[in-house]
Amino acid sequence: MSEPSSSPSEPLPSHAHRVVVALTRLLSVYLIPIGVALLSVFALATWNSHYRAGDRSPLLLRVMAETGAPLTPQAALHELARAPALDHYTTRLSEAPVWFALRTVGRAGQAADIEFPSRHAVAIRCWDGDRLQPLGSAWRGGAEGALTAAKAGFVLQLAHPPAQVLCRATFSGPARLSAVQWPPDQMTLSVQQFHRKSGLLDGGMIVLSLFVLITALINRQVLYLQFAGWLILNLRVGAISAGWDIQWLGQELPPEWLTPSRAVTTALYAISTLTLYMTLFWADVARSRFATSLRLMQWVCLPLLALSLLLPFRIYLPVMWVLVVAGLALMTCGLVSVMRHSQARVALWFAGSFAVTFLSSLAEVIAAALGMSEVLGVANSVTAALASSLLAALAVAEQMRLETEKRIAAQAELEHAYEAMPVGLLTLDLEGHFLSANPALCRMLDCDVVVPGRTLWRQFFDDDAWRSLLELVRERPNTELEIDTRERGRRFLVRATLARGRIEGVLEDITEKTKATEQLRFMANNDPLTKVFNRRGIERMFEGATVTLASGLPLALAYLDLDRFKLINDLFGHAAGDEVLRQVCDRMALVLGGGQKIGRVGGDEFVIVMPDTSIALATLVCRTMVERIGGQPYRVGDKAFHVRGSIGLIEVSSGMPMKDAVSAADRACREAKEGAADGLVVYERNARAFREREAELNLVARLAGPNATDGMFLEMQPIMSLKAPRASLNFEVLLRMREPDGRVVGAGPIIGAAEKSGHVGVIDRWVLTSTLQWIAAHEAELANTRFVCMNLSGASLNDERFVQDTIDILAHHAHVADRLCMEITESVALHDLDNTRRFIDQVRAYGVKVALDDFGAGYTSFSYLKELPADVLKIDGNFVVNINAHPANVAIVEAIVNLAVNLGMKTIAEWAEDAATVQTLAEIGVDYVQGWAVSRPQLPERVLTAGSSAGFIQDEQVLQLVDSLETGQRGEMLALFDLR
Repeated sequence: MSEPSSSPSEPLPSHAHRVVVALTRLLSVYLIPIGVALLSVFALATWNSHYRAGDRSPLLLRVMAETGAPLTPQAALHELARAPALDHYTTRLSEAPVWFALRTVGRAGQAADIEFPSRHAVAIRCWDGDRLQPLGSAWRGGAEGALTAAKAGFVLQLAHPPAQVLCRATFSGPARLSAVQWPPDQMTLSVQQFHRKSGLLDGGMIVLSLFVLITALINRQVLYLQFAGWLILNLRVGAISAGWDIQWLGQELPPEWLTPSRAVTTALYAISTLTLYMTLFWADVARSRFATSLRLMQWVCLPLLALSLLLPFRIYLPVMWVLVVAGLALMTCGLVSVMRHSQARVALWFAGSFAVTFLSSLAEVIAAALGMSEVLGVANSVTAALASSLLAALAVAEQMRLETEKRIAAQAELEHAYEAMPVGLLTLDLEGHFLSANPALCRMLDCDVVVPGRTLWRQFFDDDAWRSLLELVRERPNTELEIDTRERGRRFLVRATLARGRIEGVLEDITEKTKATEQLRFMANNDPLTKVFNRRGIERMFEGATVTLASGLPLALAYLDLDRFKLINDLFGHAAGDEVLRQVCDRMALVLGGGQKIGRVGGDEFVIVMPDTSIALATLVCRTMVERIGGQPYRVGDKAFHVRGSIGLIEVSSGMPMKDAVSAADRACREAKEGAADGLVVYERNARAFREREAELNLVARLAGPNATDGMFLEMQPIMSLKAPRASLNFEVLLRMREPDGRVVGAGPIIGAAEKSGHVGVIDRWVLTSTLQWIAAHEAELANTRFVCMNLSGASLNDERFVQDTIDILAHHAHVADRLCMEITESVALHDLDNTRRFIDQVRAYGVKVALDDFGAGYTSFSYLKELPADVLKIDGNFVVNINAHPANVAIVEAIVNLAVNLGMKTIAEWAEDAATVQTLAEIGVDYVQGWAVSRPQLPERVLTAGSSAGFIQDEQVLQLVDSLETGQRGEMLALFDLR
């Protein structure tokens, strides 16, 4: 790096001066700090401490806990005579008073100080063990006699030590009772050493905390503020460990504060440590398997603080130990996981801080066990607290370094992004001068360089664009504006905002995007293959055309379907089919004119909307279109294809939605495909198809209203037994509806409309209730009635609410429920076999019979029949009509009858229209027959006048057949099918 140049008035520095500067820098920056560090390590390791106290003598103790009534000194001394001698005694959190006796050492008459160093001692009283004279007493708030407070515990100062000393003490917390005898001068030196270490810890930690606190305030970093608080708490925890927590900054704590302060300090230290840990490592720990456990530990912290305030100290300590051990274990595992995956130095320093704390605690335990005052002379609570704090400080410093590097990298990245951004970034003043621009903007504007303060906006865009931009940014904070260059060859989008009197913006070249948008707009409304409208486009065109209906202009709509077009795709491939479709559209377009448009709504299906076109003209156009489409072959390569088209044309009425118009045109197209009118069917405005459609919609609306069942009534079609025709009166109830004009609507349209409107359950409930009420009201007249059939729709059977209502209705009419036979269509039953079986079991509990309707129409009947506990098989009428003309039908019906016999079921054949059919069914073995050969549907009043189902027969041949059946079966009356 080059030296800074000097001004002409300054003399050039000499070579010797530069050498002196370099040497002083080397000395002050490197040599002095390194020398101080080496000398300090050497001194700690080899030199003798000025405050090192020696000549201490641990004393053996005879200890006894006072568990009952208070003892006198004589009684206690007597009991202690039998106690073994111990070097120390642990209270195990007990707060019961403790008696102990000890023997002094040394020559008689030589002064001695006996120290009781337990920091958990609350009060102590001592006597001369030989004469039982009081020597003194001391407590945390004061002392009298020879006992005084010293260091963390108490000391007994004796000018003439007796041979034996008896004491009684009380403790709070995990106390460790021991006694040490000192010469008075050594005891004084030990006290000085104690306070020196306390001052060293207080001073070092507070200075470090103040430094971190000032750093936090200057940098406005919450992390450093957390660390400053953690350092203070670390100081207090170290003081508790060393017994120095009886004071703060040289001032003694009030005695009543001592025990609560220890509990609160440990709780706050645990909370602070976990919070600092989560701040430093949560981003990495969150991805480990310990994240949930650490979150739970955070929830435990606040209750721990409450417990420190509420619980007695002896109860709080075990709780705290368990939680702290669990927390330290989780934090250590989390650190190991972070170090294994990222090897972050922050984690290494923090792990070192933890390790020092653990090792210092272990060292204290070893020292206590071996009777040593220190391990290796340096591993004491003071150096451990300082080392732990320094290592944690290094972790925070490393975190600061990483954050600084991230900020620098982010700034560099931002600068690089500004230069490399593919969109143009710009800053303008309010006069239209460029203040800054990135390279992308220069490339967009084909400008070699933008000179700040000189290059003008108007050089590239016209004045109107500038005025619009300036007005918009003044009106609202963020604005967007599309503008063209002066040459009108390119289009740009500018996003800008007004900030600090300048316009900050982004310029994006949207020339290609604009072209693509136009293309997408076309593709959104047009078919990509044929380029005619797609479904969405033709719907929008239809909506626009319906406006002309209000002014009295006609509107026609055609639906075109190509016949057998699929064969071209199957035989010659989709490429050939696509080319044919394009040619078809070209031929249709030649026929259409004006505003008439084509829309492709399916593979080979088209809708043609013809506004302002009368139905007569539209018919002519469509007929011409059919001829054009099928008149000439379509040539694709060396192949030629013939294609025909069928068209359904309708005259659109005012207010008709497109879906209804397309549905009607599609219906007309299907008629055209069936061969009607040479490929074209036309529905004029009042065509029957429209009336049928309107009637269906009216019926749907009526069933969706509150009076859905108004006008409904029941008819009944007799079902005759082929075993004993005149022995029973059985029938099926059929739904009918009477319109206001007197017309009767059959069940088919009613059920269809109800299913579309979602109200078929209402209809089925009405039929069921009405049927059971009628049976109950005429129970006497229906003495010969064995069963009454009623058909259930599939939608109702799969409706849980309807099923429950059905059970309630049957329970209300339980006395006649056994007359009912519910018909379930086979396809519905097999749709959900479990649901069907459950329904059948429920209704059969009330005596209701179950019949499978339209049996044989489904291809899975026989494989599932064994799963359904039905009583009757109702043979599908398609097998019965004209059964004598189709021998296969005879075989099928006979097989069904044999199957029913083997399964213990009865059979009913419907659609029996003549005597020959009835005779064949009787010969096959069918049990019951239903159809016009027996009777058409009857009103309920008419049914009550008959004695049997055969009483309705009008055909003489059928009557003769019934007579012959009666004669042949008279001996088998006991085998009569009784569904009860």
